[in-house]
Amino acid sequence: MLKGRSLIDPMDFSTEELDEIFDLAHLIKNNPEEYSQICKGRILATLFYEPSTRTRFSFEAAMLRLGGNVIGFSEPNSSSVSKGESISDTIRVVSCYADVVAMRHPKEGAPKIAAMYSDIPVINAGDGGHQHPTQTLTDLFTIKLVRKSLSNITIGVCGDLKFGRTVHSLIKAMSRYENVKFVMISPKELKVPEYIINEVLEKNNIQYEEAEKLEDVMEKLDILYMTRVQKERFFNEEDYIRLKDSYILDAEKMKLAKKDMFVLHPLPRVNEIAYEVDDDPRAYYFKQAKNGMYVRMALMAKQLGVR
Repeated sequence: MLKGRSLIDPMDFSTEELDEIFDLAHLIKNNPEEYSQICKGRILATLFYEPSTRTRFSFEAAMLRLGGNVIGFSEPNSSSVSKGESISDTIRVVSCYADVVAMRHPKEGAPKIAAMYSDIPVINAGDGGHQHPTQTLTDLFTIKLVRKSLSNITIGVCGDLKFGRTVHSLIKAMSRYENVKFVMISPKELKVPEYIINEVLEKNNIQYEEAEKLEDVMEKLDILYMTRVQKERFFNEEDYIRLKDSYILDAEKMKLAKKDMFVLHPLPRVNEIAYEVDDDPRAYYFKQAKNGMYVRMALMAKQLGVR
C-alpha cells in the first residue's frame, strides 16, 4: 500500500508498487471522467523554492482534475521563507492545512528533510541536481505505453549525461528490469559519471556501450532519450562548436532509426531536437509531458488512499 508514503527517490517504491501507479495512470488516461471527483475535498500544497513551469503546472492540473484543490507558492519570496523560516517549520505548518505536498528545492536532500517532519506525504518535485522522481515515473510509464513492457529494450541516452539528473534516475530505475541495454551517447567531457557505471550498470550486470556520434548507433535503439548539450559545461568553446551539432536530432538522423523507435525528452528543449522532427509519429516528448499529469494523478490518489 502506498497510502501515506512519501516519494523522495525513484527507488523508494518497488517495481510492483510502480506497476500499481502505472495501472491506475492508464485507467485515468483512458477514462478521465470516472476519476474527476475522487480527490474532492483534498488539498495539494505546492512548495516551489525555485522556478518551474512544467512540473508545477502538471502537479496542479493533476490535483484539479481529480476534483481537489491547490495551495502553495511558486517562489520563496512570496512565503515566510523570506523571513527565515526553516523547512522543518514550514512543512509542519503546511501539514496542518494540506493532504499532500509537492516540493521543489535547489538544495539536494531538502525534500527528504521535509518528509522527516511532515505528517502528510511529501513528493520530491526536484532537488537541485539530485533527483526528480516523478519525471522518472513519467519516463517509465511512457516507455511502458509505447513498448508494452519495461524489459527487453535498448535505450539510447544522448547529450549531457554527466550532469543530467533525469538520465541518472532513468538508468537507476531501469536497472531493475530484465534484459535492458543502454547506449550512452555524449562527448567525452559529458560522459556518464563513473559511479553510475560502477554502482548501477556493472553492479547489476547491465549491458552498455558508449558512443560519441548519434548517427553511429541510431539503428540499434528502441527508445532515444534526448537531453541538451550545454555550452557552459565545456572548458573551451572550440570543443563545444566541434561537438554540438552531433547531438541535434533532425529528420536525416531519424531516417536511420527503426520504424518503432520513439523519441523522449524531459523538456524544455533548446535546439537539440529540430522542429521538423515534431511531425514524425515517433516524436513522443509532448505526449510524454501529458503522461506526466496522469502519473501524478495516480501517484497522489494512491498516497491519499482514495478509491
